Amino acid sequence: MDSLGVVEEVTTDGRLIVRCENLPNLGDRVYDSSQREVGTVGRIMGPVDAPYASVNGAGMPKGTKLFIGRKSSNAKGKRRNR
Repeated sequence: MDSLGVVEEVTTDGRLIVRCENLPNLGDRVYDSSQREVGTVGRIMGPVDAPYASVNGAGMPKGTKLFIGRKSSNAKGKRRNR
């Protein structure tokens, strides 16, 4: 698992704002240090050289280190063109 970053802010609706160390993809799953799933990356915002990610899911306190697990790409979710 790659390091996502540290929780900078918790919004009023429970989303986590994380300053990114590694750039995630939309939909990547986010985990805490004990490898419990916290949520998913919903949005990436901010400047290109220091982006922030919005994580949809359970609230965590400020200063918590989060990690990303890359979304697996398998053929199960793909549609066939006929």
